[in-house]
Amino acid sequence: MSRKIAIVSEHASPLAALGGVDAGGQNVYVGEVAKNLAALGIEVDVFTRRDADVLPETAEWVDGVRIVHVPAGPPRPVPKERLLPLMDDFTRFVVRAARRGPGYDLVHANFWMSGLVAAEVKRRCGVPFVVTFHALGRVRRLHQGDADAFPDERFAIEDRVVAEADHVVAECPQEEEDLIRYYGCDPARVSIVPGGFDPAEFWPIGKELARVALGLPPRERVVLQLGRMVPRKGVDDVVRATARLRDAHGIDARLLVVGGDADRPDGRATPELARLADVARDEGVADRVTFAGARGRDALRWYYSAADVFVSTPWYEPFGITPVEAMACGTPVVGSNVGGIKFTVRDGETGYLVPPRDPDATAERIAHLYRHPMLLSAFGRQARDRATALFEWRGVAEQIALVYERVLERSARLSPSLTRSAALVDREFDAAATALRDARRVVRLQVAEAADALAGALARGHKVLVCGNGGSAADAQHLAAELVGRFKVAGRRALPVIALTTDGAVLTAWSNDSGFDSVFERQVEALGRPGDVLVAISTSGRSANVVRALDAAGRAGMTRIALLGSGGGRARTHAEHCVVVPSGDTQRIQETHGVVVHVLCALVEERLVHGDTVIELDAAADAPPPADARPAYREVT
Repeated sequence: MSRKIAIVSEHASPLAALGGVDAGGQNVYVGEVAKNLAALGIEVDVFTRRDADVLPETAEWVDGVRIVHVPAGPPRPVPKERLLPLMDDFTRFVVRAARRGPGYDLVHANFWMSGLVAAEVKRRCGVPFVVTFHALGRVRRLHQGDADAFPDERFAIEDRVVAEADHVVAECPQEEEDLIRYYGCDPARVSIVPGGFDPAEFWPIGKELARVALGLPPRERVVLQLGRMVPRKGVDDVVRATARLRDAHGIDARLLVVGGDADRPDGRATPELARLADVARDEGVADRVTFAGARGRDALRWYYSAADVFVSTPWYEPFGITPVEAMACGTPVVGSNVGGIKFTVRDGETGYLVPPRDPDATAERIAHLYRHPMLLSAFGRQARDRATALFEWRGVAEQIALVYERVLERSARLSPSLTRSAALVDREFDAAATALRDARRVVRLQVAEAADALAGALARGHKVLVCGNGGSAADAQHLAAELVGRFKVAGRRALPVIALTTDGAVLTAWSNDSGFDSVFERQVEALGRPGDVLVAISTSGRSANVVRALDAAGRAGMTRIALLGSGGGRARTHAEHCVVVPSGDTQRIQETHGVVVHVLCALVEERLVHGDTVIELDAAADAPPPADARPAYREVT
């Protein structure tokens, strides 16, 4: 069933330039969730306040996503702390939109004022809503005290939104705990879905290449701080840590600060930059701190990749997307042990957690990494692995879409039969996901070794034979089709891979004349040559014809790879490379074998590409960033 969702984000537009006072992680979150929901077939309208004369009422952004600019207040920037009086006009506009045509299936509110709008839309139009707060007023007040400029009405509005929301999305375990503790939120109506990153936007680039492209000395130590320039982000503590790093630890590093309201660092446009420049002068590190100004999204991966360490030390952080982006680029993170950062960063694995407002502790952890370069490198690899496993936007959107469906199921009062069917779907998907997680933990190295054996044989001009029965026969043909044709790499030559399950005449003639147990063995004897590879697929490892095929391959001097389950059976002792799925459930084993087939295809293509035996690498993949992405080495005015 096609869905149409209204995302409300009153102050954070996906179109805004990032790094300013009111433009940061929420803007990224709203845009990426909208794009990835659209990729799932969900139609999305994003409602955000019109804050410039040039903005049209409606803008077609990407396929399936419209940005609707709501005329509420003057068409110019207004600090979000002063937006509450404009929410009546904002609400009337969204209510009219919800009443037109087919309307919306659900509203997803972002931030507390958008939650107020969604609650009113629900009251007047009966449309259910989900809310992601991004920050909680009572928690913010605890950390910022008198510096919190939001009106006290926020607390009562948040209470109402929590009480009336059909579901609340928390971005980390700390936020879930705060919702329950400070707002009495029903735990059954809270789901944790973190923010994320786009792997097409953030990936590791060679450090020296990134530095040269940005105009940085290739051998210089570089520490990065990137994000919104507001006091609570604790950037001044990173500046002070840079001084402690030099004075207490004898390590001279450059601190690169990216963010602000203008491309060039301007203390008038961004007062926090002027304050930070004063801190740098007071600490005696003005010559070691470079303010780069605001940068476009397409340039950020170059900054993350150029850094040895990314540092983020806010006093309070509901989630914090920038540490995830840094990890996605293979850069370890030293971050405050607060909010979402203590969820995204694994202390002692992908970086270190330090107390907020503690430059000495921050400097000590950075110094520790510089003194142990192998540890720095290992943390970078582990950071990339964690980001990829947990924080890709596609997976985030899938989890949010599942929240939507559960809310809509409850709202629609589905028939008992359909509800039972939906529950069975959930159970089957959950079981498959569990089997895949368990298998990845056990077989990742075996899959990599099998891929190396396949790629090596193909690179030397040998061929691959594949066999299996039933569903495994389909997997055998799938593997052959992807390698003979192509999996992901366009323009490569065909690879010689033969599924022994496709010649009906041979299969039926030999089975009829001599028996099914030797149907694959006979074909291996006919086609196999020394140096070739046999890939045998069996969920049980006990299929006689598969075991005999492995024996024949051994006699022929072939390399043998077996994709198995249920402990591996007899086949486990008849192959040099065994990938044994740790499950006794045939369906789960087959599903995992399907994923392993895809992984093998991806690895084979990657091995052959990097070995220059199939196609050349696309030189444009690591093209330098735009010229205006280079940092401006100048004082803040």
